[in-house]
Amino acid sequence: MLQDGLIISLVAAFLFTAFLSPVYIPYLRKLKFGQSIREEGPEWHQKKSGTPTMGGLMFLTAILIVALIVSSIFQLLSAEIVVLLIVTVSFGAVGFIDDYIKVVKKRNLGLTSKQKLLGQIVISAVVYAILLTTDFDTAVSVPATGIDIEFGWFYFILLLFMLVGTSNAVNLTDGLDGLVAGSSVISFLAFAWIAYSMGMNDVALFAMTVTGAMAAFLLVNVHPAKIFMGDTGSLALGGGLAMLAVITKTELLLIVIGGVFVIETLSVILQVASFKLRGKRIFKMSPIHHHFEMSGWSEWRVVIVFWAAGLLFAITGVWIEVWL
Repeated sequence: MLQDGLIISLVAAFLFTAFLSPVYIPYLRKLKFGQSIREEGPEWHQKKSGTPTMGGLMFLTAILIVALIVSSIFQLLSAEIVVLLIVTVSFGAVGFIDDYIKVVKKRNLGLTSKQKLLGQIVISAVVYAILLTTDFDTAVSVPATGIDIEFGWFYFILLLFMLVGTSNAVNLTDGLDGLVAGSSVISFLAFAWIAYSMGMNDVALFAMTVTGAMAAFLLVNVHPAKIFMGDTGSLALGGGLAMLAVITKTELLLIVIGGVFVIETLSVILQVASFKLRGKRIFKMSPIHHHFEMSGWSEWRVVIVFWAAGLLFAITGVWIEVWL
């Protein structure tokens, strides 16, 4: 019965998102909600200018409705699902404001980095306050060792780092058609597996819902993309992914399962640090997916290789938590 709920949430989210696509995309085109491509990016990306963005609204709608309805039907609606939805939708709201300013107000930079960070910090603080009202365990397990480290009040710093860091990491990765959508399918499916193995069927249902919605979004987001998710989608996915790690108490495994997002972020950090300290760049362009493009790889080849890497990271993370 519980397994049926997980499958139904996956299929329902897929169908809901797929149903919205032919309605939502033409509507955005009509409103002229097209993406502006950064001039400092690869010049061949300029042809993507005008592609509808803010596609995150499409799959966030499906995730919210399907998760609430299916979890209620199968008596799995819980505080954990509510918190996961609050985090996902709230981070999506920050991204939506950023997208709205860029697309509707025609201010290409959107929110300033400080404004965006402030919003993310406020959401993280609210989430931490919610966790304090429960019997939430502030210890962090070291994978495959049986060692637990008690963080106490310092857990808020960890939570803040995870939510802000992961949402921005996913946002940085969102630079090629289908890259984040496909990587998200892999990462959320891994956490669904982990949650199910722990008996956290409510959390697994949420992860499966996101997996289904992203699989459907991938159909219209692969190269050549008919729609982009925008910051609305990427920030929401990052927040939801980090919160899954928090609730399943696999905080450190997030580094493994989200390995592609970690590598993308590190490439930017290393690039900036190298240029400031040495006056030289390590990569032809960062994030690192652009480096491979500049090296002659096709966009599709880069995406496939990164998906494969993401799959290996996810399998490794599941193996460590479930089988090791």
